[in-house]
Amino acid sequence: MTRAERVADPPADCQLCPRLVAFRKETAQARPDWFNGAVPSFGPESARLLIVGLAPGLSGANRTGRPFTGDWAGDLLYPTLADKGFTRGRYDRHAGDGLELVDAMITNAVRCVPPQNKPVGAEINTCRDFLAARIAALPRLEVILTLGKIAHDSTVRALGLKVKAHPFGHAARFEIAAPRPLGLIASYHCSRYNTNTGRLTPEMFAEVFAMARQRLETGPH
Repeated sequence: MTRAERVADPPADCQLCPRLVAFRKETAQARPDWFNGAVPSFGPESARLLIVGLAPGLSGANRTGRPFTGDWAGDLLYPTLADKGFTRGRYDRHAGDGLELVDAMITNAVRCVPPQNKPVGAEINTCRDFLAARIAALPRLEVILTLGKIAHDSTVRALGLKVKAHPFGHAARFEIAAPRPLGLIASYHCSRYNTNTGRLTPEMFAEVFAMARQRLETGPH
């Protein structure tokens, strides 16, 4: 598949990354009732906020087929989104819970579950075309919120910008002029490890979403 042919969401049976394809097939043999595919973005095309995570969790999005659904990260992310007015309905850890995102979309820098939750550079680079296409396909996009350094750096590169000029840090924020005006906000990933170690608290996580909400309501500072 050429760069020009790539779209915002790859097919569920995407074959571009051999290691990830092999891991999906291995998992499917053990868990044939799971989704076990490239997880599509979740949310309306009219979203003004795009949240970029790292990759599907093995027993979370890889199981349910919806980003951040069914694991600890989603248990923190979705209530936080609800508190800031970005959801409608009740999150219940499965894709059929009826939850809707309001003015927001969630995607991942890497769309297939990686072994040990660690994608390699070639996989991040390959999937970046989908991330760039996802960003370009949101006509009303105003803010991107990245969860973790890998997601942040890949997003910066997807925008055609230099990582050195937009370094990752929790609550770091940037105003992007080109290729389109955007607010870029970074956060530690809402993983169980980060929350268990105290690196990320629910209050810290809520803070970055408050920043995103403020940017949407008031525009760039």
